[in-house]
Amino acid sequence: MRRLFSTFARGWPGAGLLFMRIVAGVALITQALAELRTGTPMRLAVPDVIAIVVGFLLLAGLWTPIAGLFVAVLSFWNAFSQPGDPWADILLGTLGAALAVLGPGAWSIDARLFGWKRIDVRDRGDRQTPR
Repeated sequence: MRRLFSTFARGWPGAGLLFMRIVAGVALITQALAELRTGTPMRLAVPDVIAIVVGFLLLAGLWTPIAGLFVAVLSFWNAFSQPGDPWADILLGTLGAALAVLGPGAWSIDARLFGWKRIDVRDRGDRQTPR
């Protein structure tokens, strides 16, 4: 996972990525829950359940490149296979693709798990020698 990100953005860029994750995750969960409330058959509800899980992954910032890819695929699939206005799905798919490429930012579980670690090396003089 570390190879996918050179750094986890902090400061204003990190805040922007956090905001993008929140907006995409909430939109995905809301859209999928609205679709599930219509009483769709179980075999057609599987993409909506996947969308809810992926939305929570984005909110937490866990496995963000994979979750962003799923968001992009699901949203573009909905945009071109469902009747109606596709622009909300296209916008959500674009957000997912951007998060997959840019990463989650510093305020995420990915940054805690896969970010840079600090290793403190003690001086050799700190060790006690046996007598």
